Amino acid sequence: MESIDKLYWRYATKKFDAIKKLTNVQLEVLKNAFNLTATSYGLQPLKLLVINNKDVQNSLKPFAYNQSQVVDCSHLLVICIRTDINANYVDARFDLEKEIRGTSEEVISNFRSFLKKTIDSQSAESIEKSAVNQAYITLGNLMTICAFEEIDSCPMEGFIPQKFDETLNLAAKNLKSILLLPVGFRASDDPMSNLKKVRSSLDDTIISID
Repeated sequence: MESIDKLYWRYATKKFDAIKKLTNVQLEVLKNAFNLTATSYGLQPLKLLVINNKDVQNSLKPFAYNQSQVVDCSHLLVICIRTDINANYVDARFDLEKEIRGTSEEVISNFRSFLKKTIDSQSAESIEKSAVNQAYITLGNLMTICAFEEIDSCPMEGFIPQKFDETLNLAAKNLKSILLLPVGFRASDDPMSNLKKVRSSLDDTIISID
C-alpha cells in the first residue's frame, strides 16, 4: 500500500516554498521519467523544457494568469509537442532503433514502411492531436513519479500557449507548449496541504466484470 499512501500524499500544490530547490538527483529522476514514458509507436513526439531561471519564469507569469506557482516553484516543466513529425522523423527513429538494439533493416523494413505511410496519410491536425494526447499521458506519469519521490507538483492547463511559445521562441525549435508542471516543495503555510482528498467511493468509480 505504500504506493497508494504516496498518491494520498500528493495534491495540486498551490503555494511552493520559493527557497527550497530540487537536488540534481531529483531533477535527473524527473528527466528520465519523462524520457521513459510510453508513447505511441515509441515515436516520442514530445520535448520537455526545464526552466530554472527566475527572470524567464517572471516573464511567463502573466501568460499563466499570474499564478504564483510558475515563479515560486523550484523548476517549471513545460511539456511540448513536436511539430516536425513526418516520414523523415520516423526514419530517424528506426535508425535509432538499429543503432541501440542492433536490429537489422530486414527485420524492421515492413514496419518502417507502414509507419511512414501512416504518418504521411494523416493531416497535421491529426498528428498534433495524437501528440497532445500523449502529452497528457506524460503529465500523469510525471505527477506519479513526483509523488513517489515526494516532490510536490501542480498540473496546469491554465496558461496561454501562444504567448509561452512566443516568449520561449518555440516555433524555431519546432515545438508547441501544451501543459505546465511546476515542481518543488510545498510551503509550510499552503492551506491546501492538509485537506482531505475528495474522491468518490470505489463502488462509484469502478465497474468489475468477472
